Amino acid sequence: MTKLSVNINKFATLRNARGGNIPDVLKVALDCERFGAQGITVHPRPDERHIRYDDVIILKPNLTTEFNIEGNPIDSFVNLVLKVHPAQVTLVPDAQNVLTSNAGWDTKKNKNYLKNICSVFNKEGIRTSIFIDPDPEMIGYASETGCNRVELYTEAYAKNYDIDREKAIKSYFKAAEEAIRCGLGINAGHDLNLTNLRYFSNIIPGLLEVSIGHALVCDVIYLGLENTIKSYLKELNNF
Repeated sequence: MTKLSVNINKFATLRNARGGNIPDVLKVALDCERFGAQGITVHPRPDERHIRYDDVIILKPNLTTEFNIEGNPIDSFVNLVLKVHPAQVTLVPDAQNVLTSNAGWDTKKNKNYLKNICSVFNKEGIRTSIFIDPDPEMIGYASETGCNRVELYTEAYAKNYDIDREKAIKSYFKAAEEAIRCGLGINAGHDLNLTNLRYFSNIIPGLLEVSIGHALVCDVIYLGLENTIKSYLKELNNF
């Protein structure tokens, strides 16, 4: 069964735009769990333009599902993860000036660096996942870092889904096969939505988790939070 982890960053963006604590990201996270989400994802950035480091600290003791913290493993991020001790940390190579994640790791070039980072988290019993493009070569080098999983960066799939979904998913299927061959778990995320999610989850072998934020929050505006969570679970055949 593929788990749904809800990325609540956009709820924090809305809160920060006005100040105060509306919407309350802790309440949002707990409601997502109550409505069936099997995980909560946050991606704190150094400028704290959405999720803040303090949010992460407050969320952890209150959550009952898996907590996934994404981010570039700069020193402040590493210290935060070690302090909070989530179920999973997803390493993302995003620069400080990007609006959203826009590339996976070059695991060949950064293998030793990622190996050291994964070792730090693995020693603390924190599952490690590396954000990666659907490239079997990069999967192979990722497997040499000691990570537990890879998260397939699905923007290209989502962008080309309406043009030719079979062509769009081909590289992801091959990457998933390589990940399985290497003994790695498979996550996926970025621009997955109610239109393209079911096909992806049905085709990709061994898909353990999808992390969905922006599209889900947009759907909430029209459908409401409870109906939206259940709609995504339905696409994953979990509801």
